[in-house]
Amino acid sequence: MPDHAVSDDAAVQAQLDRLWSLSPGADILGLERITRLLERLGDPHRALPPVFHVAGTNGKGSTCAFLRAALEADGRTVHVFTSPHLVRFNERIRVAGQLIGDAALARYLERVLDIAEGVNASFFEVTTAAAFLAFAEHDADACIMEVGLGGRLDATNVIADPAVCGVAQLGIDHQAFLGDTIEQIAAEKAGIAKRDAPLVTLRYAAPIQHVMQEAADRAGARWIAQGEAWDAATYRDRLHYRDASGRLETPLPRLAGAHQVQNAALAFAMLRHQDRLPVSEAALKAAPLWAQWPARLQRLEAGPLIAPLPAGSTVWLDGGHNASAGEAIAAYFTQDRLESGKIDIIMGMLANKDVDSFLAPFMSKVAHIHVLPVPGHDHHPAERFAAIANRHGTGCTAHDRPHSAIAAVAASAQRANRVPKLLIGGSLYLAGEILRLNAQLPD
Repeated sequence: MPDHAVSDDAAVQAQLDRLWSLSPGADILGLERITRLLERLGDPHRALPPVFHVAGTNGKGSTCAFLRAALEADGRTVHVFTSPHLVRFNERIRVAGQLIGDAALARYLERVLDIAEGVNASFFEVTTAAAFLAFAEHDADACIMEVGLGGRLDATNVIADPAVCGVAQLGIDHQAFLGDTIEQIAAEKAGIAKRDAPLVTLRYAAPIQHVMQEAADRAGARWIAQGEAWDAATYRDRLHYRDASGRLETPLPRLAGAHQVQNAALAFAMLRHQDRLPVSEAALKAAPLWAQWPARLQRLEAGPLIAPLPAGSTVWLDGGHNASAGEAIAAYFTQDRLESGKIDIIMGMLANKDVDSFLAPFMSKVAHIHVLPVPGHDHHPAERFAAIANRHGTGCTAHDRPHSAIAAVAASAQRANRVPKLLIGGSLYLAGEILRLNAQLPD
């Protein structure tokens, strides 16, 4: 799928331009092209420290953040590969704890592109190969790999011997690639299962449980399911986790939303059911407060974009864009949090996303929709949002850029003599632009 990556570093941009000229960006999943690339590079993916491989529709990035937080709290150095980036392409590749620098990023992309002729590799496949190369050439104790799309045929699935595999929350998304039913999607995600590696999953409905068991059996993996091998719950504002090794009580995650409890618990279960890299109980207890993952119900700090809003305004940023994400947002914005009022939203969404199913869970809590384009991407027109708003008796206004949407929210609040609560979201691409404009770059 189009990635639209750009860089303000000339050397990195030169390689990104070169990648666009050489790569068809073909929307075809498969492991043949990434395997050929890696063979030409000397198979760097076979020289990695213990790999923690994470798939899922929602929550896989947050689970990776909790894994990283726990490992680093235990004094480990960690490579991390995630996607997409929000502001800078460098965010995708973290080498031994640090975002990859521009000079190194340009160099690794160049090395991959120098051997890529004739492979017809996609943008993501080249990026994955560059990450493997960087990780193989720098020492670290662990490597966390987030699946890009699906699992079974995702470029990251060339990892043959992970320490553990995890599958986060499942939902309907990317149907053109993964299938139209939740069972088909679950089978693709579970396709990361590997022989002798624990396959750790959340609690799912019975039909999906069956899919997970089948995938584990085919791979020769041990299936570690929530509700059977482990479980977790919130009690008295603490996270309570248990498995055969004992009980663990930790603070609730600093990341907002009740769903983050499940993501943190999945990370705990992955860490406690693998035997390559022991992690202390103290590190697990620190992880919920250490983990950071931007654009997931993130509270924006004071910055140039939101400066026009009245003092005391609260602004959340979230890149969720499917029904499951909408349900998580609805659960987060309780009447207590909204102080019995409603929330304004500024939103843009890609045209291949189901805007109705995303908005439906929390439309009753929305005061007004301010619609934005998602520059460089096919996106839903303002009329699409207006039709939904009209059905719910909610106002809707189109804007050409975030600054004008913020100005409109500020003006409305001033007229009504109120302090607004605002959610900006609907797309990770839009979230990245918001962070850039607010001078709040992920690090």
